[in-house]
Amino acid sequence: MMRPGILMESKKILLIATGGTIASRHTEKGLSPQITGKELLGYIPEAKDFCRIDVIQPFSLDSTNVYWKHWVLLGGLIREHYEEYDGFVICHGTDTMAYTAAALSYLIRHSAKPVVITGAQRPIDLPDTDARTNLLDSVRFASDVRSHDVCIVFGGMVIAGTRAKKERTKSYDAFSSINYPPVAVIQDRRIIFYIDDKGHDTAPVSFSDALNPKVFLYRMIPGSNGSDLDALMDRYDALIIESFGVGGIPDYGDSSFREAIRKWTSAGKVVVMATQVPNEGSDMSVYEVGHAVKNAYNIPESYDMTLEAVIAKTMWILGRTKNRTEFRELFYTSINHDLLFLPEI
Repeated sequence: MMRPGILMESKKILLIATGGTIASRHTEKGLSPQITGKELLGYIPEAKDFCRIDVIQPFSLDSTNVYWKHWVLLGGLIREHYEEYDGFVICHGTDTMAYTAAALSYLIRHSAKPVVITGAQRPIDLPDTDARTNLLDSVRFASDVRSHDVCIVFGGMVIAGTRAKKERTKSYDAFSSINYPPVAVIQDRRIIFYIDDKGHDTAPVSFSDALNPKVFLYRMIPGSNGSDLDALMDRYDALIIESFGVGGIPDYGDSSFREAIRKWTSAGKVVVMATQVPNEGSDMSVYEVGHAVKNAYNIPESYDMTLEAVIAKTMWILGRTKNRTEFRELFYTSINHDLLFLPEI
């Protein structure tokens, strides 16, 4: 049996540079991505000891400006080069990294090859930075024979692409794995797997190239009125409601939210219930305020999924079908560890 961290042979890795803090320099207007992918490699010469790396740079953006079109582009690039490389590393800004990781988890399913997303809280050309460690850890993980599927490597932790959330704006341990253990940790050049499950999924890699971005996220605050949702219905195909606690719909005496949900579902649109609380998930059956709505409209809920995964998965499913029954079946299909609680459909 192979010991942790041991690499069998030099792997061929494709580095996809997209900008972000890791590739930024200070300007008069603030940090801006200016360091190329080839320049990034110059900061990790040790990588040559265990892998060969090619670089492409499809765009160079602050990740605030990265959205669904870029997710489709990245998925297409990996599909185009999938047979040429043993693994992929995407350098990306941290602010929307969890969304990109979730989206790629649905656009690239059952991948026996690792698709690693990384970045940094500080630029790679600074003396004090997490960038060099994160980038070296990422190509090391992408070169390991046990690695597979989409994940984030950051701060010495490997997180499934559907389970990551940025919880700190400045600290080097910016990301947490939500409602699921880390896949692995990387310490002193050693990869210690907590979830070593490569080979359990025997399905061939599957790529998608369609997302439907007509998804709206509505965050409730105390006193919100369901009539707010009426104005959105003509513009969106799906509504994700970020409710309180384990999931409940308030009724302030006017039943406005229940009526809004009735209108959305009657129009054949998708409504998904989620929670504002990151950890431990939703369960609308617990309280009367959730139970009644769930029974009346049979709407799916997020359970232990991250909000980023719920948004990306909804876009992905709607890119395939608008049928509500088919939506529900796909929504409750576990993909890349996104869902532990699997209800009866």
